[in-house]
Amino acid sequence: MPKLVFLATDLALYAQLVVIAFYIWHAWCTPTLRQTWRHVLHDGAAMSAGVVLVLFVVIAVLDSVHFRPLLPPAPAAAADAGPAYSTRTLSVLDVLLAGPREARERTYSVPLGTHQFSKESILVDGKSVRDFPRLQFGGAHLKDVYEEWSGDVVAKSARGLLAGATAALAGWLLLAFLRTRGTPEGVLVSLRAIWDQNTVVPWRAMLFTATGGVMFAGWVLALWPYYHVFGTDQTGNDVLFQALKSVRTAVVIGSLATIATLPLAIIFGIFAGYYKGRVDDAIQYLYTVLSSIPSVLLISAFVLMIQVFIDKNPQLFETGLERADIRLFLLAAILGVTGWAGLARLLRAETLKLGELDYVQAARAFGVSDAGIMRRHILPNLTHIVVIVSVLDFSGLVLYEAVLSYVGVGVDPTTNSFGTMINGARNEMSRDPVVWWNLLAAFAFMVSLVLSMTLFASAVREAFDPRARAFRVRRNKPVAGQKNLHASAASTALGNTNA
Repeated sequence: MPKLVFLATDLALYAQLVVIAFYIWHAWCTPTLRQTWRHVLHDGAAMSAGVVLVLFVVIAVLDSVHFRPLLPPAPAAAADAGPAYSTRTLSVLDVLLAGPREARERTYSVPLGTHQFSKESILVDGKSVRDFPRLQFGGAHLKDVYEEWSGDVVAKSARGLLAGATAALAGWLLLAFLRTRGTPEGVLVSLRAIWDQNTVVPWRAMLFTATGGVMFAGWVLALWPYYHVFGTDQTGNDVLFQALKSVRTAVVIGSLATIATLPLAIIFGIFAGYYKGRVDDAIQYLYTVLSSIPSVLLISAFVLMIQVFIDKNPQLFETGLERADIRLFLLAAILGVTGWAGLARLLRAETLKLGELDYVQAARAFGVSDAGIMRRHILPNLTHIVVIVSVLDFSGLVLYEAVLSYVGVGVDPTTNSFGTMINGARNEMSRDPVVWWNLLAAFAFMVSLVLSMTLFASAVREAFDPRARAFRVRRNKPVAGQKNLHASAASTALGNTNA
């Protein structure tokens, strides 16, 4: 059995999944929350974005299950000797993608290429000539690349797309069949209802998104064993493999830094707006001073201090991966601790307004404690601000990592990240000819993650903000059969807010 390795970011990611699962259970058991989240489930753009987010989370989770492989026993080892484990730590994603991970070339190669991107001196019929040498793994199965390459790529692409389309069609039929359970309608009727969008949940938008993802995966899986689909970088590593490995870094930095931001921002923002006076002045002075310091310099100072501690205590880490992971964990914590001022300022302003409303004044008159007022009347009405700012911060933190990597204080150089890929592409874009695929892969994956999170957050904001939802209901006339649902949900949310 391999030896499981629990990194700091692994444990933090597991804890987040447990909290999310608990919240889903809590929302399902709470009628008001369940009714509010139904508005998110009815938003086609949000649910399509949710499909993409789930895919990114699955990749991050697979890359967060680490272990050290068991080594075979040495011939001269004693019978009672304990098991020996490799010093190399792998993840489940590394095992699943073992082929692309080990298929390392000498240097750059174009996507789906069979030859190296740069010329070298090679021997041809005993003579040294300058030419593009063949790749060791890309297109190695082809004998005559100039005649067989195009037909081979087209044939494998067609098979991959056909397999993806077949799997997607099976998914459509399976969902249509599941919807017929307990109802008299048949599978074709259910499939027609999904296609015509005569369903409460926007299954068609979700299925179209999933179909695109499955067909892309089928195309990649058909070509990846034989080619580098997105090419290779300067060191010959597969670019698509690096992009998939960078997903975990983006998810960890965005989620952990956002979580580290929320406690300080919520506590200081509500306290400043509720108590006013000297408490407000002290908190304003604190976040004003913090905001006046350039964030890059402040974060750089903290990261360099942490790096000095890591360098002076190498005995605390068994492998280089654990050393790089603790730097990633502390970087996310630093980004959160130094980035709470903006959200705190917004919450303070909103709390000042909420504190003068009639139901808050009535609660004070009835003797409700300050903690009770902040918990029951102030904090629930700040949820929409916290959600939208947190998601925007998530997107900004994912992008901010590229800036930190540029100045050399980001993640460890051995850690795969979008920032590292983009930073490495700076020199590649100045080459002639241009090496564009490394930047394109990082940009495409990063934009997909950020855009999906933004679309999902927009629907969550409208669901939790009664004013935004009321405006949307007035703007868009509800379709038949959903008028009562919108009115009931709006009245339930408003009643819960004024409780």
